Amino acid sequence: MTHRHRLSALRAALAERGLDGFLVPRADEHLGEYIPPCAERLRWLTGFTGSAGLAVVLRDRAAFFTDGRYQTQARAEVDLDAFELHHLIDEPLDAWLAQAVRPGEAIGYDPWLHSAESVDRLRRALARAGGQLVAIEPNPIDALWTDRPAPPATSVKPHPAQFSGEEAAAKRARIGAALAAAGAEAAVLTAPDSIAWLFNIRADDVPFTPVPLAYALLQADGRATLFLDPARIDPAARTHLGNQVAVEPRSAFLAVLARFGAERATVLLDPRTTPARVAQRLEEAGARILAEPDPVALPKACKNSVEQAGARAAHRRDGMALIRFLAWLDRTAPVEPVSELEAASRLLAFRAEGDRFRGESFPAISAAGPNGAIIHYRVTEATNRALGAGDLYLIDSGGQYLDGTTDVTRTVLIGEPGEEIAEQRDRYTRVLKGLIAIATLRWPKGVAGPHLEAFARRALWEAGLDYDHGTGHGVGSYLGVHEGPTGLSRSARPIPLAAGMILSNEPGFYLPGRWGIRLENLVMVREEPIAGATKPFLSFDTLTLAPFDRRLIEPDLLTEAERCWINSYHARIVTDIGPMLDRLDRTWLEQACAPL
Repeated sequence: MTHRHRLSALRAALAERGLDGFLVPRADEHLGEYIPPCAERLRWLTGFTGSAGLAVVLRDRAAFFTDGRYQTQARAEVDLDAFELHHLIDEPLDAWLAQAVRPGEAIGYDPWLHSAESVDRLRRALARAGGQLVAIEPNPIDALWTDRPAPPATSVKPHPAQFSGEEAAAKRARIGAALAAAGAEAAVLTAPDSIAWLFNIRADDVPFTPVPLAYALLQADGRATLFLDPARIDPAARTHLGNQVAVEPRSAFLAVLARFGAERATVLLDPRTTPARVAQRLEEAGARILAEPDPVALPKACKNSVEQAGARAAHRRDGMALIRFLAWLDRTAPVEPVSELEAASRLLAFRAEGDRFRGESFPAISAAGPNGAIIHYRVTEATNRALGAGDLYLIDSGGQYLDGTTDVTRTVLIGEPGEEIAEQRDRYTRVLKGLIAIATLRWPKGVAGPHLEAFARRALWEAGLDYDHGTGHGVGSYLGVHEGPTGLSRSARPIPLAAGMILSNEPGFYLPGRWGIRLENLVMVREEPIAGATKPFLSFDTLTLAPFDRRLIEPDLLTEAERCWINSYHARIVTDIGPMLDRLDRTWLEQACAPL
């Protein structure tokens, strides 16, 4: 069945239910970034393989929305004769619905796949057009998707205090006390990474992020209920959870919520991250809802001393793997064929040799030449490109280690430079200047990520250039490579940065059809003592250890301070990683890190 046939079949199913349209987000019942194969309804309908998108299917038109990272990819994967393509940020969904829906029309949605906040916003948008939003269960796509995979059911594993730095009971007591102080008797948790962190457990239910797909209720006294198949918890995991944690099947979740409603309890939930169906069930049962941010998100983001030490150790091992890869690539690609798939596979093999490695933290973006301009490019057999002489090769990748999560991007020149080298060096250096600007910032406590992001763009803006993605996202501790609640982005929530947070620092520049450049280090927020300061200040400590390509740096564009930062950073890499390498790779590293 082609994607156009699937669109027609969905329209017929909607007509049978008396609906004029339906919303199809790229989401599962936990609203996370990485979802199991059984939840890839948007891919089934449209063919889109990216991590952020939504389709609206009306009787006589259909639209596909995604953000700036995926505009190029959507054009390649989605049938644009069947779907209009829109920019999710520049052309918001609610504004489109307000003008596209006719009075009296009913638009369906799956209440498990949209947050409570987004449903309220969409309902208001449809009301402006005279339409209505209608919750539909079960999802009509599920009856059409005849070969839909089964839900995941991997084993739940304890994540010991050796890596977490705090026992789960202490975490529950700490968060429970915060609930009581806020006037709530309990909190509903639906984000898998929050649940994994709070209970110190991990699983393999979704690709690249070691979390269980579960729900939880945390009470103010520290007791909790975990909702997932009890058969997934072996005796060791059951002992790890302790007597204060009950385990119920997922099917009991709504019934337990109803009991809290019958008791007129005040229940905290995050309307931005909680499925609308959960909020609706609590309201139906009579509970008082306290709409507040996920109480786990901020404590999870502020890594403790054990997690910080683990992040540094993981980045040293990851840096060794990446340096070995870059040395191999520099020796091999100019003299024998290397493809994007082969390069990504070789880097994964280097990482897999490291201690505590558990897999990639996301699918590697291995992109040569024009593929590098596709911001979230994913190489396939159909798109696989050989790395040619003079190409810019962009490799954005990361690892999951028991003691930390990594994410790093380098752009390198393959072989001898081509005719575009002057422009490439200019753009590369401006991107590098943006990375250095973030790495060297000092700012007063209370400042949030969106307030800092412009520093990364200044060198590009001065030349009339920009990039269509955020500069940084939060990163977890053996959890999600994209972690809230903070970020270096204009669209990020203005939550003040705090010591222990780990974020990416990744400015870029892209010329569609030609090449792309992105440079990324992970950085950790730390206290920054300043003599004579009138208030506390913070700064970033760079965690990533991998050289930049000196052949692509234009020294005349650098200030003396920037030149010194690069030389100092490269010297640190030689000192920290050099002793871990064999003689051949150590010699390559010393040359790659020679002073400018």
